[in-house]
Amino acid sequence: MTAPESLRAPAGPARRSLWTGQAPVVAVVALGGALGATARYALALHWPTPPGGFPWATFWTNVVGCAVIGVFMVVITDVWAAHRLVRPFFGTGVLGGFTTFSTYAVDIQRLVDQGRPATGLAYLAATLLAALTAVWLASTAARRVLKWRQP
Repeated sequence: MTAPESLRAPAGPARRSLWTGQAPVVAVVALGGALGATARYALALHWPTPPGGFPWATFWTNVVGCAVIGVFMVVITDVWAAHRLVRPFFGTGVLGGFTTFSTYAVDIQRLVDQGRPATGLAYLAATLLAALTAVWLASTAARRVLKWRQP
């Protein structure tokens, strides 16, 4: 016995698998973000900033993370046809969780609140310049190495 036509589910496009939509992208970004943020937190615990001091751990985290982003983007755009989840996992997730421009902003505010506005301003400028320089130098170096290695 079949249900009357009025009770049947409407016919429509075939239902897509959960793993072909955005769910896997969100999952790998979350997983990568957890890994990157954990690595950043471990670095901050290992290299704490004294009150009123220059936040070297956050500074170097952002600079190194930006350099890795520069190399990674060259590799996945110029060299390697990566799986569709590699970029969201590593680029957005791991490196997005590792680099920490929100903590950078909090560090600046903390320095100003502790009566160290000159240090806060120096940190603001140095991080911006170093991070942009790091991504540029790393991507340029990666492209040169790749060009040099080609026959």
